[in-house]
Amino acid sequence: MSVEEPQLRKSLKGRHINMIAIGGAIGTGVFLAMGVSISQGGPGGALLSYAVIGVAVYFMMNSLGEMSTYAPGSGNFQVYATRYIDKSMGFMMGWNYVYYVSTTLAAEAVATAILMHFWLPNVPGWIWSAATLVLILILNIFSALAYAEGEFWFAGIKVVTIVIFLVIGVMMIFGILHGPSPGFSNWTQGAAPFVNGAAGTFTVMLAAAFSYSGIEAVTITSGETTNTDKLIPQAIRTVFWRILLFYLGTIVVIAFLLPYNDPNLLASDVDNIAVSPFTLILQKAGIAFAASLMNAVILTSLLSCSNSNLYQGSRLLYSMGKGGQAPKIFGRVSKHGVPVAAVILILAIASLAFLASVWSESVVYVILIDATSMACLIAWFGIAVAHIRFRRACKVQGIDPNQFVFKAKFYPWGAYISAIISVAVIVGQVYFFVGKSGIDWGQMALMFTGIPLVIILFVVYKLVKKTKMVPLAEMDLSHTAALGE
Repeated sequence: MSVEEPQLRKSLKGRHINMIAIGGAIGTGVFLAMGVSISQGGPGGALLSYAVIGVAVYFMMNSLGEMSTYAPGSGNFQVYATRYIDKSMGFMMGWNYVYYVSTTLAAEAVATAILMHFWLPNVPGWIWSAATLVLILILNIFSALAYAEGEFWFAGIKVVTIVIFLVIGVMMIFGILHGPSPGFSNWTQGAAPFVNGAAGTFTVMLAAAFSYSGIEAVTITSGETTNTDKLIPQAIRTVFWRILLFYLGTIVVIAFLLPYNDPNLLASDVDNIAVSPFTLILQKAGIAFAASLMNAVILTSLLSCSNSNLYQGSRLLYSMGKGGQAPKIFGRVSKHGVPVAAVILILAIASLAFLASVWSESVVYVILIDATSMACLIAWFGIAVAHIRFRRACKVQGIDPNQFVFKAKFYPWGAYISAIISVAVIVGQVYFFVGKSGIDWGQMALMFTGIPLVIILFVVYKLVKKTKMVPLAEMDLSHTAALGE
């Protein structure tokens, strides 16, 4: 490993930036969790949940976009928390995201093993989990461009599949394809459109947060992008709306074509791809090979998300190594400009996937999903707070936001709304989880691990380093300190 190479290489192009954002945010949440979301919250509850989280994500991306174009750099939101709030907050945000990325990788590796059981049920799942981690290591270890090219094609498969699904679904809704139109019957039967009240809706919001997670990758790429001022704002404006269309469009199609209490829909989970809502609807359309087709597509989706998450986490850990909030070895890069040590550490943590060889794979998968969703919401909250502090400092120091390359829309309300939604979803999960009968305290402890973890990280770092909140008048608002420089 070369220690002389001080910077990540700027090798990513516009097509890579767009696909990295799309690929990071479209994964098992769309292909596997939609059916369960609709069955738990009803068509109305699911649609409302994904819309509310979509609003939070939109404002979060505006906040992050403004800061990342003002002071671009890899791993930026951790750096912004350090510079604009408190070094303790930056330390906590950075390691929280490393935890998030690692557990997400573990979840995707477990899901890969589960999907491969569809074709090869007698092969131990750990083999497929290991193969997944090795493959994404190869894609990430040589160069950012190799990673980006792999992600470009992985994400492309997902996008094409969803577009085809939406076209077929809309044709079925209007009665053009395979039988008469179902009309609004599935939106009005039983307890629909809202099922299980507020508890059902809040439960779906956690799944929605996991589904949208990864979209922030588009700004992490700013450290390896040659034309940040143009590409990052363009990606934020266009990619978010595409993803929102994919998610809300998919929910609408499924809700129109499948009732929330369909026994197959209720059975939708990672153990049985045969009842994935995508599969059910494609089978209704007369596509006999739907199960195998969707299994293959979801498998590429998992690889895409794993690829994207390893990239995100390693670049953020690189930033922390450069800024002194992680061991210096993580701030070094190879002759190809890749932070190899950071890549290896995250993969090592992600090897938690092999716990599935001891416990139930589906149980491990659900626990990891819940844990990563909480960590993601904490990250979004931190981004919103950093943006609020950044803008306040700009006002104190006489910097005009109207001169920014990219200016966040609806400030300050957008940032406040994003922060409030993130906290409300976390609090709602605790409230409704504790309030339900037959509570599984072990599952709850694992699900909410991230909350005490970030509190401990923040408090310990503050006590050891004796850090203080950065005064607005003294805040560093230069354009060049994004990597701890």
